[in-house]
Amino acid sequence: MDIRRRNNISITGRVDGPVVLLAHGFGCDQNMWRLVVPTLAKNYRVVLFDYVGSGGADSSAWSEQRYSSLEGYASDVLEVCEELDLQDVAFVGHSVSAMVGVLAAAKAPQRFSSLVMVAPSPRYIDEDGYRGGFSADDIDELLESLESNYLGWSAAMAPVIMGNPERPELGEELSTSFCATDPAMARVFARTTFLSDSRDDLKKVTVPTLVLECSQDVIAPREVGAYVHQAIPGSRLITLEATGHCPQLSAPQATAAAVTEFLGDRR
Repeated sequence: MDIRRRNNISITGRVDGPVVLLAHGFGCDQNMWRLVVPTLAKNYRVVLFDYVGSGGADSSAWSEQRYSSLEGYASDVLEVCEELDLQDVAFVGHSVSAMVGVLAAAKAPQRFSSLVMVAPSPRYIDEDGYRGGFSADDIDELLESLESNYLGWSAAMAPVIMGNPERPELGEELSTSFCATDPAMARVFARTTFLSDSRDDLKKVTVPTLVLECSQDVIAPREVGAYVHQAIPGSRLITLEATGHCPQLSAPQATAAAVTEFLGDRR
């Protein structure tokens, strides 16, 4: 199989630079990184891709069995790395992709030099001693709404997820991205994402890690960022002034600065 075509791989930046692999979250694609890429591309070889079922990836390669687990998405990441023979990869994952990066690095630690987790959450559902931000009923209702009326759900939820109500164009962009995703594939990705529990995987992280959170985020509250930071020994936690769940769109300069500062310290 042609992995480059399957995952719609694109490469920019310094040909001989250290590798930064950017991974998008649910309902999105590599275009979500476009505002931070120019900064990263000055010093790094920037690799972007779309998960199967998202963006410009080859949807014929999608299977519900594979992508009903975050391990399936981690396999996409590792196959991209293998196809391009990437080594010493700085993996930057947004939202659920932060945990996909954790799984990929646990499977093939020799390929990764560091992790940047942008607005991560290892578990979205609250339980005793842990606040994920949602009750089990909340998630059941969210998934039921998504499965019964995906386009309506997208239009209603995108502005909430994005935050920044004074900049409605951001919510509109996210809604457009959601709506461009095949509803059947999106339903599987959503269920895989919002029912996941990757907390035990955090202790497997052995590479330098940056946890990058927003000051207000309905999807990943600050308690979650603190939990991830505490669970990964030696990790660094940065709280951006930005609000919402997508700082690479709402605050690209601050996001790029935090990432490049962290990666620069690792070089």
